[in-house]
Amino acid sequence: MKKTILVTGGTGFIGSHTTVELQNAGYNVIIVDNLSNSQAGVVDGIEEITGVRPAFEYVDCCDKEALETVFSKYPDIDGIIHFAASKAVGESVEKPLLYYRNNIVSLVNLLELMPEYGVKGIIFSSSCTVYGQPDSDNLPVTENTPVKPAESPYGNTKQINEEIIRDYINSGASVKAVLLRYFNPIGSHPSCIIGEMPNGVPMNLIPYVTQTAMGIRERLSIFGNDYNTPDGTCIRDYIYVVDLAKAHVKAMERVLETDSDKLEIFNVGTGHGVSTKELVDAFEAATGVKLNWAYAPRRSGDIEKVWANTDKANNVLGWKAETSLEDTLRSAWNWQVRLREKGIQ
Repeated sequence: MKKTILVTGGTGFIGSHTTVELQNAGYNVIIVDNLSNSQAGVVDGIEEITGVRPAFEYVDCCDKEALETVFSKYPDIDGIIHFAASKAVGESVEKPLLYYRNNIVSLVNLLELMPEYGVKGIIFSSSCTVYGQPDSDNLPVTENTPVKPAESPYGNTKQINEEIIRDYINSGASVKAVLLRYFNPIGSHPSCIIGEMPNGVPMNLIPYVTQTAMGIRERLSIFGNDYNTPDGTCIRDYIYVVDLAKAHVKAMERVLETDSDKLEIFNVGTGHGVSTKELVDAFEAATGVKLNWAYAPRRSGDIEKVWANTDKANNVLGWKAETSLEDTLRSAWNWQVRLREKGIQ
């Protein structure tokens, strides 16, 4: 019998790609999303790729009463993958209360409902931001690298949510949890049917890169060129979104089908650091498209450099990032071209 997974934020960038991989792996999927940073039409794209239409419920996870109606309607939910959250570092500095309400209340509501409806496990969408700015001798970061004070309210919500889950598990709750600490997901599905399409001005780097390359945005700003890195720009670990989505399938299998620990943490990245300037250069090389870009002052909340040690995910989950940066960047550009062809952007 197929297991059923509730995916919050399932019409978003990572959520939609993960829904595709879950359905390809034989799971039933129910999407819950308030469409605050996505479009309902993504469900059509998921169906086009997989041949299966996931259930979709237009619900805000911060509304516990509405959320409970979903659990009542679908009583056979086995696991949850919780993506739904506000996620822009810069915006979180400007609107901290929005981030604390959206990101924390939604998780607490899910955790309270899980035992009531017999849900066995939850995969939490965490972030490398929990490491803050690691000391140089702690790079690349492992899952045991000390969690440092967050550089932004967004990062702090991820730390707090990890602590909430840990405390809940330690209280004797009858659920299991996996915390997946993402690095920087980019790219689009190879079909170009789904991809990253934020509402309004992009908060993430790659959509801004592709929109600048397409002429939608006048110029790309690289925030800061005076960091303590080889070229002065921030270093991140950029992972292909489809590779990241497949990590969720592995994590869900582990939660539901193995005698694993009640709480586990995995870094999900490539294991390689790439600077912002290197990424721009790689995009131009991979696509043949020149970008109009310029350096700009540092942005509040940004971390100087962080990338992953992925040994635990490789060896314990049996998962590894496999797609090259060049292929990933080409997929992002092909998605932008597809949007232009469809008259969307």
